[in-house]
Amino acid sequence: MLSRQVATGSPLILSDFDIRAYLSSGRLVITPLTEEIVRENGLDLRLGEGYCLLNESNRTLVIGEDDVGSYYSCHKTEEYITLNPSSHYLLHTVEYVKMPPELMGFVELRSTFARLGFLMPPTIVDAGFEGQLTVEVRTPPFPTKIRTGTRFLHVVFAKVNTPAINLYRGKYQGQKGVTLPRW
Repeated sequence: MLSRQVATGSPLILSDFDIRAYLSSGRLVITPLTEEIVRENGLDLRLGEGYCLLNESNRTLVIGEDDVGSYYSCHKTEEYITLNPSSHYLLHTVEYVKMPPELMGFVELRSTFARLGFLMPPTIVDAGFEGQLTVEVRTPPFPTKIRTGTRFLHVVFAKVNTPAINLYRGKYQGQKGVTLPRW
């Protein structure tokens, strides 16, 4: 039987000082890492070149059984991503993230994008996860163009009270580019 002493207190949000210490120790890995993405209390991650538009359809999707690929139009671009108004997209980060057992991350849109009307459901980066992040974004009611490499997400890292025992080993481990839903 596994025995652990339970720590008390709240998770600790990492400052830029803490994040730099984690990065220099190799406990937290962000590739490629540029100084501009290290912020006061988190990292700004940049928009990658791939994107998938969730298409409208009258077909019924059977969750867990149907191939979801036919519900998306996926593309890759080098300079700009052009987004339709009031649409759902899957986007990914340039950066590949590798999380240690004692950290987790809260992912949000940078406030500039939220102020423009972009929406994103809450997204968590689990302890032990590694890969590029894929996020779902709802666009504002007007067409937009975003240059690839633009800082568009903000990740706040929290140090949990005790390191996770069950590290993330799920179906999205090691993902690169946009990753569609998997059963």
